[in-house]
Amino acid sequence: MGLVVQKYGGSSVADAEGIKRVAKRIVEAKKNGNQVVVVVSAMGDTTDELIDLAEQVSPMPAGREFDMLLTAGERISMALLAMAIKNLGHEAQSFTGSQAGVITDSVHNKARIIDVTPGRIRTALDEGNIAIVAGFQGVSQDKKDITTLGRGGSDTTAVALAAALDAEVCEIYTDVDGVFTADPRVVKKARKIDWISFEDMLELAASGSKVLLHRCVEYARRYNIPIHVRSSFSGLQGTWVSSEPIEQGDKQVEQAIISGVAHDTSEAKITVVGVPDKPGEAASIFRTIADAEINIDMVVQNVSAAATGLTDISFTLPKAEGRKAIDALEKNRSGIGFDSLRYDDQIGKISLVGAGMKTNPGVTADFFTALSDAGVNIELISTSEIRISVVTRKDDVTEAVRAVHTAFGLDSESDEAVVYGGTGR
Repeated sequence: MGLVVQKYGGSSVADAEGIKRVAKRIVEAKKNGNQVVVVVSAMGDTTDELIDLAEQVSPMPAGREFDMLLTAGERISMALLAMAIKNLGHEAQSFTGSQAGVITDSVHNKARIIDVTPGRIRTALDEGNIAIVAGFQGVSQDKKDITTLGRGGSDTTAVALAAALDAEVCEIYTDVDGVFTADPRVVKKARKIDWISFEDMLELAASGSKVLLHRCVEYARRYNIPIHVRSSFSGLQGTWVSSEPIEQGDKQVEQAIISGVAHDTSEAKITVVGVPDKPGEAASIFRTIADAEINIDMVVQNVSAAATGLTDISFTLPKAEGRKAIDALEKNRSGIGFDSLRYDDQIGKISLVGAGMKTNPGVTADFFTALSDAGVNIELISTSEIRISVVTRKDDVTEAVRAVHTAFGLDSESDEAVVYGGTGR
Protein backbone atom coordinates (compact mmCIF):
# COMPACT_ATOMS: atom_id res chain seq x y z
CA MET A 1 0.00 0.00 0.00
CA GLY A 2 1.41 3.37 -1.04
CA LEU A 3 1.13 6.59 0.91
CA VAL A 4 0.03 9.71 -0.98
CA VAL A 5 -0.15 13.27 0.31
CA GLN A 6 -2.63 15.49 -1.51
CA LYS A 7 -2.95 19.25 -1.13
CA TYR A 8 -6.00 21.23 -2.26
CA GLY A 9 -5.90 25.01 -2.67
CA GLY A 10 -8.60 27.48 -1.76
CA SER A 11 -10.08 27.59 -5.27
CA SER A 12 -10.59 23.80 -5.17
CA VAL A 13 -12.65 23.98 -1.95
CA ALA A 14 -14.24 27.38 -2.55
CA ASP A 15 -17.81 26.18 -1.88
CA ALA A 16 -19.83 23.15 -0.82
CA GLU A 17 -19.89 21.68 -4.33
CA GLY A 18 -16.12 22.05 -4.59
CA ILE A 19 -15.64 20.30 -1.24
CA LYS A 20 -17.84 17.40 -2.34
CA ARG A 21 -15.94 17.12 -5.64
CA VAL A 22 -12.62 17.03 -3.79
CA ALA A 23 -13.99 14.42 -1.35
CA LYS A 24 -14.84 12.12 -4.27
CA ARG A 25 -11.28 12.43 -5.63
CA ILE A 26 -9.80 11.64 -2.22
CA VAL A 27 -12.04 8.59 -1.79
CA GLU A 28 -11.02 7.40 -5.27
CA ALA A 29 -7.34 7.53 -4.22
CA LYS A 30 -8.23 5.52 -1.10
CA LYS A 31 -10.12 2.93 -3.19
CA ASN A 32 -7.02 2.55 -5.37
CA GLY A 33 -5.23 1.07 -2.36
CA ASN A 34 -3.40 4.11 -1.04
CA GLN A 35 -3.10 5.53 2.42
CA VAL A 36 -4.16 9.14 1.95
CA VAL A 37 -3.16 12.29 3.83
CA VAL A 38 -4.83 15.50 2.67
CA VAL A 39 -3.65 19.06 3.34
CA VAL A 40 -6.30 21.69 2.72
CA SER A 41 -6.28 25.48 2.43
CA ALA A 42 -9.00 27.86 3.56
CA MET A 43 -12.09 28.09 1.37
CA GLY A 44 -11.83 30.54 -1.54
CA ASP A 45 -10.99 34.04 -0.31
CA THR A 46 -11.56 33.28 3.37
CA THR A 47 -8.02 34.23 4.42
CA ASP A 48 -8.20 37.58 2.59
CA GLU A 49 -11.58 38.27 4.21
CA LEU A 50 -10.15 37.53 7.66
CA ILE A 51 -7.21 39.85 6.98
CA ASP A 52 -9.61 42.64 5.93
CA LEU A 53 -11.70 42.07 9.05
CA ALA A 54 -8.62 42.26 11.29
CA GLU A 55 -7.54 45.53 9.66
CA GLN A 56 -10.98 47.02 10.33
CA VAL A 57 -10.67 46.14 14.00
CA SER A 58 -6.99 46.98 14.46
CA PRO A 59 -4.59 48.63 11.97
CA MET A 60 -1.66 46.74 13.51
CA PRO A 61 -2.93 43.49 15.05
CA ALA A 62 -0.63 41.58 17.39
CA GLY A 63 1.15 38.72 15.58
CA ARG A 64 -0.03 36.03 17.98
CA GLU A 65 -3.71 36.94 17.75
CA PHE A 66 -3.47 37.54 13.99
CA ASP A 67 -2.20 33.97 13.54
CA MET A 68 -4.95 32.64 15.80
CA LEU A 69 -7.50 34.38 13.56
CA LEU A 70 -6.06 33.31 10.21
CA THR A 71 -5.83 29.62 11.11
CA ALA A 72 -9.63 29.52 11.52
CA GLY A 73 -10.05 29.36 7.73
CA GLU A 74 -8.23 26.05 7.35
CA ARG A 75 -9.99 24.56 10.37
CA ILE A 76 -13.34 25.24 8.71
CA SER A 77 -12.38 23.63 5.40
CA MET A 78 -10.72 20.58 7.00
CA ALA A 79 -13.80 19.81 9.12
CA LEU A 80 -16.20 20.22 6.19
CA LEU A 81 -14.02 18.02 3.98
CA ALA A 82 -13.92 15.28 6.65
CA MET A 83 -17.72 15.45 6.86
CA ALA A 84 -18.03 15.12 3.06
CA ILE A 85 -15.73 12.07 3.03
CA LYS A 86 -17.70 10.39 5.81
CA ASN A 87 -20.86 11.03 3.82
CA LEU A 88 -19.30 8.91 1.04
CA GLY A 89 -18.90 5.98 3.42
CA HIS A 90 -15.23 6.38 4.40
CA GLU A 91 -13.69 7.33 7.72
CA ALA A 92 -11.77 10.60 7.94
CA GLN A 93 -10.19 12.51 10.82
CA SER A 94 -9.26 16.18 10.71
CA PHE A 95 -6.21 17.65 12.46
CA THR A 96 -4.95 21.18 13.02
CA GLY A 97 -1.31 21.87 12.20
CA SER A 98 -0.30 21.50 15.84
CA GLN A 99 -2.23 18.20 16.18
CA ALA A 100 -0.48 16.95 13.04
CA GLY A 101 2.92 17.66 14.63
CA VAL A 102 4.00 20.64 12.51
CA ILE A 103 6.55 22.36 14.76
CA THR A 104 7.81 25.82 13.81
CA ASP A 105 9.96 28.67 15.05
CA SER A 106 8.32 31.60 16.88
CA VAL A 107 8.11 34.13 14.03
CA HIS A 108 4.42 34.93 13.72
CA ASN A 109 2.86 35.34 10.24
CA LYS A 110 5.87 33.80 8.44
CA ALA A 111 7.10 30.94 10.63
CA ARG A 112 9.45 28.27 9.31
CA ILE A 113 8.99 24.56 9.91
CA ILE A 114 11.60 23.12 12.29
CA ASP A 115 10.31 19.56 12.53
CA VAL A 116 7.29 17.37 11.81
CA THR A 117 6.30 14.64 14.29
CA PRO A 118 3.24 13.04 12.69
CA GLY A 119 2.47 10.44 15.35
CA ARG A 120 -1.29 11.10 15.37
CA ILE A 121 -1.40 11.04 11.57
CA ARG A 122 0.29 7.63 11.47
CA THR A 123 -2.14 6.30 14.05
CA ALA A 124 -5.10 7.54 12.01
CA LEU A 125 -3.69 5.91 8.86
CA ASP A 126 -2.99 2.62 10.66
CA GLU A 127 -6.64 2.58 11.74
CA GLY A 128 -7.70 2.84 8.11
CA ASN A 129 -8.72 6.50 8.21
CA ILE A 130 -8.07 9.30 5.76
CA ALA A 131 -6.17 12.09 7.55
CA ILE A 132 -7.18 15.70 6.79
CA VAL A 133 -4.65 18.31 7.91
CA ALA A 134 -5.10 22.08 8.08
CA GLY A 135 -2.40 23.66 5.96
CA PHE A 136 -0.53 26.95 6.48
CA GLN A 137 -0.17 26.50 10.24
CA GLY A 138 1.84 24.92 13.04
CA VAL A 139 2.82 25.38 16.66
CA SER A 140 5.94 27.16 17.93
CA GLN A 141 8.57 24.96 19.55
CA ASP A 142 9.20 27.17 22.57
CA LYS A 143 5.92 28.89 23.56
CA LYS A 144 3.49 26.39 21.97
CA ASP A 145 1.68 29.28 20.28
CA ILE A 146 -0.25 28.81 17.05
CA THR A 147 1.78 30.09 14.06
CA THR A 148 1.17 30.58 10.35
CA LEU A 149 3.70 29.85 7.62
CA GLY A 150 3.05 32.80 5.33
CA ARG A 151 2.41 32.78 1.58
CA GLY A 152 2.33 29.27 0.11
CA GLY A 153 2.21 27.75 3.58
CA SER A 154 -0.20 24.94 2.69
CA ASP A 155 2.09 23.73 -0.11
CA THR A 156 4.99 23.68 2.35
CA THR A 157 2.88 21.83 4.92
CA ALA A 158 2.05 19.15 2.33
CA VAL A 159 5.66 18.58 1.28
CA ALA A 160 6.87 18.57 4.89
CA LEU A 161 4.29 15.92 5.81
CA ALA A 162 5.19 13.89 2.70
CA ALA A 163 8.84 13.92 3.79
CA ALA A 164 8.04 13.00 7.41
CA LEU A 165 5.71 10.17 6.34
CA ASP A 166 8.02 8.94 3.56
CA ALA A 167 5.24 9.35 0.99
CA GLU A 168 5.63 8.19 -2.60
CA VAL A 169 4.45 11.51 -4.00
CA CYS A 170 3.04 14.86 -2.96
CA GLU A 171 0.15 15.85 -5.22
CA ILE A 172 -0.57 19.59 -5.36
CA TYR A 173 -4.10 20.18 -6.67
CA THR A 174 -4.89 23.63 -7.98
CA ASP A 175 -7.11 25.30 -10.59
CA VAL A 176 -4.76 24.83 -13.56
CA ASP A 177 -3.69 21.58 -15.22
CA GLY A 178 -0.05 21.84 -14.17
CA VAL A 179 2.98 24.11 -14.50
CA PHE A 180 2.86 26.13 -17.72
CA THR A 181 5.52 27.88 -19.78
CA ALA A 182 3.97 31.17 -18.63
CA ASP A 183 1.04 32.35 -16.52
CA PRO A 184 -2.02 31.13 -18.49
CA ARG A 185 -3.96 34.19 -17.36
CA VAL A 186 -1.47 36.35 -19.27
CA VAL A 187 -0.43 34.04 -22.13
CA LYS A 188 -3.43 32.11 -23.46
CA LYS A 189 -1.17 29.93 -25.62
CA ALA A 190 1.01 28.87 -22.69
CA ARG A 191 2.00 25.20 -22.91
CA LYS A 192 1.82 22.68 -20.06
CA ILE A 193 5.17 21.23 -19.01
CA ASP A 194 5.19 17.43 -18.51
CA TRP A 195 8.31 17.34 -16.31
CA ILE A 196 10.57 19.99 -14.81
CA SER A 197 13.60 19.67 -12.54
CA PHE A 198 13.64 21.00 -8.99
CA GLU A 199 16.29 23.54 -10.04
CA ASP A 200 14.25 25.06 -12.87
CA MET A 201 11.09 25.05 -10.78
CA LEU A 202 12.93 26.85 -7.98
CA GLU A 203 13.98 29.57 -10.41
CA LEU A 204 10.45 29.90 -11.83
CA ALA A 205 8.96 30.06 -8.33
CA ALA A 206 11.51 32.64 -7.16
CA SER A 207 10.81 34.68 -10.29
CA GLY A 208 7.06 34.96 -9.74
CA SER A 209 5.45 31.73 -10.97
CA LYS A 210 2.46 31.27 -8.66
CA VAL A 211 1.59 27.59 -9.08
CA LEU A 212 4.26 26.44 -6.61
CA LEU A 213 5.96 28.59 -4.02
CA HIS A 214 9.73 28.66 -3.55
CA ARG A 215 9.79 27.25 0.00
CA CYS A 216 7.68 24.27 -1.03
CA VAL A 217 10.00 23.34 -3.92
CA GLU A 218 13.08 23.93 -1.78
CA TYR A 219 11.75 21.52 0.86
CA ALA A 220 10.87 18.91 -1.78
CA ARG A 221 14.35 19.08 -3.30
CA ARG A 222 16.01 18.74 0.11
CA TYR A 223 14.10 15.53 0.89
CA ASN A 224 13.76 14.37 -2.74
CA ILE A 225 9.94 14.27 -2.66
CA PRO A 226 8.41 14.13 -6.18
CA ILE A 227 5.65 16.71 -6.66
CA HIS A 228 2.75 16.20 -9.08
CA VAL A 229 0.99 19.47 -9.88
CA ARG A 230 -2.47 18.91 -11.33
CA SER A 231 -5.99 20.31 -11.44
CA SER A 232 -8.77 19.27 -9.08
CA PHE A 233 -11.23 20.30 -11.80
CA SER A 234 -10.07 17.75 -14.41
CA GLY A 235 -8.61 14.26 -14.61
CA LEU A 236 -5.69 15.24 -16.82
CA GLN A 237 -2.07 14.30 -16.12
CA GLY A 238 -0.28 17.30 -14.64
CA THR A 239 3.35 18.37 -14.27
CA TRP A 240 5.94 16.28 -12.42
CA VAL A 241 8.60 18.15 -10.45
CA SER A 242 11.47 15.90 -9.41
CA SER A 243 15.22 15.36 -9.50
CA GLU A 244 15.13 12.91 -12.42
CA PRO A 245 13.06 12.81 -15.65
CA ILE A 246 9.94 10.65 -15.55
CA GLU A 247 8.89 7.88 -17.90
CA GLN A 248 5.75 8.31 -19.99
CA GLY A 249 4.83 5.24 -21.99
CA ASP A 250 8.01 3.84 -23.51
CA LYS A 251 10.00 7.05 -23.61
CA GLN A 252 11.65 9.39 -21.15
CA VAL A 253 10.45 12.98 -20.92
CA GLU A 254 13.36 15.28 -21.73
CA GLN A 255 14.03 18.68 -20.23
CA ALA A 256 13.45 21.56 -22.66
CA ILE A 257 16.16 24.14 -23.35
CA ILE A 258 13.80 26.83 -22.04
CA SER A 259 11.39 25.86 -19.28
CA GLY A 260 9.32 29.00 -19.21
CA VAL A 261 8.81 32.71 -18.68
CA ALA A 262 7.82 34.02 -15.24
CA HIS A 263 6.82 37.50 -14.17
CA ASP A 264 6.32 39.31 -10.88
CA THR A 265 4.66 42.66 -10.19
CA SER A 266 4.75 42.40 -6.40
CA GLU A 267 8.17 44.01 -5.97
CA ALA A 268 9.40 47.57 -5.56
CA LYS A 269 12.77 49.21 -6.21
CA ILE A 270 14.78 51.33 -3.79
CA THR A 271 17.72 53.40 -5.01
CA VAL A 272 20.21 54.66 -2.43
CA VAL A 273 21.58 57.84 -4.02
CA GLY A 274 25.00 59.32 -3.36
CA VAL A 275 26.74 56.46 -1.57
CA PRO A 276 30.49 56.97 -0.94
CA ASP A 277 32.34 54.57 -3.26
CA LYS A 278 34.56 52.89 -0.69
CA PRO A 279 34.79 49.46 0.96
CA GLY A 280 32.09 48.69 3.50
CA GLU A 281 29.36 51.03 2.27
CA ALA A 282 27.33 48.35 0.46
CA ALA A 283 27.79 46.07 3.47
CA SER A 284 26.33 48.77 5.75
CA ILE A 285 23.28 49.19 3.50
CA PHE A 286 22.48 45.51 3.27
CA ARG A 287 23.26 44.84 6.93
CA THR A 288 20.65 47.47 7.76
CA ILE A 289 18.14 45.72 5.50
CA ALA A 290 19.01 42.30 6.93
CA ASP A 291 18.63 43.52 10.51
CA ALA A 292 15.10 44.64 9.56
CA GLU A 293 14.45 41.01 8.45
CA ILE A 294 13.79 42.01 4.84
CA ASN A 295 14.70 39.78 1.89
CA ILE A 296 16.01 41.48 -1.23
CA ASP A 297 16.10 40.19 -4.80
CA MET A 298 18.10 42.01 -7.49
CA VAL A 299 21.00 44.41 -6.77
CA VAL A 300 22.75 46.83 -9.14
CA GLN A 301 25.53 49.33 -8.33
CA ASN A 302 26.29 52.11 -10.77
CA VAL A 303 29.80 53.14 -11.80
CA SER A 304 31.22 55.74 -9.44
CA ALA A 305 31.25 59.34 -10.63
CA ALA A 306 34.91 60.34 -10.87
CA ALA A 307 34.27 63.95 -9.83
CA THR A 308 32.40 63.14 -6.62
CA GLY A 309 33.47 59.62 -5.71
CA LEU A 310 29.81 58.77 -5.15
CA THR A 311 27.69 55.98 -6.60
CA ASP A 312 24.05 54.80 -6.56
CA ILE A 313 22.93 51.34 -5.40
CA SER A 314 19.53 49.97 -6.44
CA PHE A 315 17.81 46.84 -5.19
CA THR A 316 14.38 45.22 -5.38
CA LEU A 317 12.29 43.85 -2.52
CA PRO A 318 8.64 42.95 -1.79
CA LYS A 319 6.34 45.97 -1.89
CA ALA A 320 4.95 45.00 1.50
CA GLU A 321 8.44 45.55 2.98
CA GLY A 322 9.05 48.87 1.24
CA ARG A 323 8.08 51.23 4.06
CA LYS A 324 10.01 49.18 6.64
CA ALA A 325 13.13 49.27 4.44
CA ILE A 326 12.91 53.03 3.89
CA ASP A 327 12.48 53.65 7.63
CA ALA A 328 15.44 51.39 8.49
CA LEU A 329 17.74 53.11 5.98
CA GLU A 330 16.69 56.61 7.07
CA LYS A 331 17.34 55.67 10.68
CA ASN A 332 20.90 54.67 9.78
CA ARG A 333 21.47 57.49 7.27
CA SER A 334 24.32 59.10 9.16
CA GLY A 335 26.11 55.80 9.58
CA ILE A 336 25.86 54.93 5.88
CA GLY A 337 26.35 58.45 4.54
CA PHE A 338 24.04 58.50 1.50
CA ASP A 339 22.37 61.60 0.06
CA SER A 340 18.78 60.45 -0.53
CA LEU A 341 16.45 57.52 -1.23
CA ARG A 342 14.22 56.89 -4.23
CA TYR A 343 11.28 54.47 -4.03
CA ASP A 344 9.49 53.01 -7.06
CA ASP A 345 6.66 50.47 -6.79
CA GLN A 346 5.57 50.62 -10.44
CA ILE A 347 8.02 48.00 -11.65
CA GLY A 348 7.73 44.45 -12.93
CA LYS A 349 10.19 41.59 -13.31
CA ILE A 350 10.36 39.24 -16.30
CA SER A 351 12.49 36.08 -16.11
CA LEU A 352 13.49 33.48 -18.70
CA VAL A 353 14.34 30.11 -17.09
CA GLY A 354 15.96 27.01 -18.55
CA ALA A 355 18.85 24.72 -17.68
CA GLY A 356 19.69 24.41 -21.38
CA MET A 357 20.46 28.10 -21.86
CA LYS A 358 23.97 27.81 -20.42
CA THR A 359 25.03 25.56 -23.33
CA ASN A 360 23.08 27.35 -26.05
CA PRO A 361 24.75 30.52 -27.39
CA GLY A 362 22.38 33.26 -28.44
CA VAL A 363 19.71 32.84 -25.76
CA THR A 364 20.62 36.14 -24.09
CA ALA A 365 20.68 37.98 -27.42
CA ASP A 366 17.29 36.53 -28.43
CA PHE A 367 15.81 37.50 -25.06
CA PHE A 368 16.87 41.13 -25.30
CA THR A 369 15.96 41.33 -28.98
CA ALA A 370 12.41 40.20 -28.18
CA LEU A 371 12.11 42.88 -25.49
CA SER A 372 13.52 45.53 -27.82
CA ASP A 373 11.14 44.61 -30.63
CA ALA A 374 8.25 44.91 -28.18
CA GLY A 375 9.41 48.40 -27.20
CA VAL A 376 10.19 47.40 -23.61
CA ASN A 377 12.84 49.42 -21.78
CA ILE A 378 15.10 47.61 -19.29
CA GLU A 379 16.06 49.12 -15.92
CA LEU A 380 17.90 46.28 -14.11
CA ILE A 381 19.44 42.98 -15.25
CA SER A 382 20.32 39.89 -13.22
CA THR A 383 21.54 36.51 -14.47
CA SER A 384 22.42 33.03 -13.27
CA GLU A 385 23.40 29.86 -15.14
CA ILE A 386 19.74 28.99 -15.77
CA ARG A 387 17.95 32.36 -15.52
CA ILE A 388 17.91 35.84 -17.02
CA SER A 389 15.81 38.45 -15.20
CA VAL A 390 15.09 42.07 -16.04
CA VAL A 391 13.15 44.83 -14.33
CA THR A 392 10.97 47.08 -16.45
CA ARG A 393 7.88 49.26 -16.07
CA LYS A 394 4.88 47.48 -14.55
CA ASP A 395 2.69 48.52 -17.50
CA ASP A 396 5.06 46.76 -19.93
CA VAL A 397 5.08 43.36 -18.19
CA THR A 398 2.20 41.71 -20.05
CA GLU A 399 3.52 42.68 -23.47
CA ALA A 400 7.06 41.65 -22.49
CA VAL A 401 5.99 38.19 -21.27
CA ARG A 402 4.01 37.51 -24.44
CA ALA A 403 6.83 38.71 -26.69
CA VAL A 404 9.49 36.56 -25.00
CA HIS A 405 7.18 33.53 -24.86
CA THR A 406 6.57 33.75 -28.62
CA ALA A 407 10.21 34.50 -29.46
CA PHE A 408 11.37 31.25 -27.86
CA GLY A 409 8.73 29.10 -29.56
CA LEU A 410 6.86 28.34 -26.36
CA ASP A 411 3.37 29.11 -27.72
CA SER A 412 1.07 26.08 -27.87
CA GLU A 413 -0.34 25.14 -31.26
CA SER A 414 -3.34 23.34 -29.77
CA ASP A 415 -5.87 24.19 -27.07
CA GLU A 416 -5.49 27.28 -24.95
CA ALA A 417 -4.53 26.93 -21.30
CA VAL A 418 -7.46 26.84 -18.89
CA VAL A 419 -7.66 28.48 -15.45
CA TYR A 420 -10.67 26.73 -13.92
CA GLY A 421 -10.98 28.76 -10.73
CA GLY A 422 -9.71 32.06 -12.03
CA THR A 423 -6.68 32.50 -9.77
CA GLY A 424 -3.97 30.24 -11.14
CA ARG A 425 -3.45 28.77 -7.63
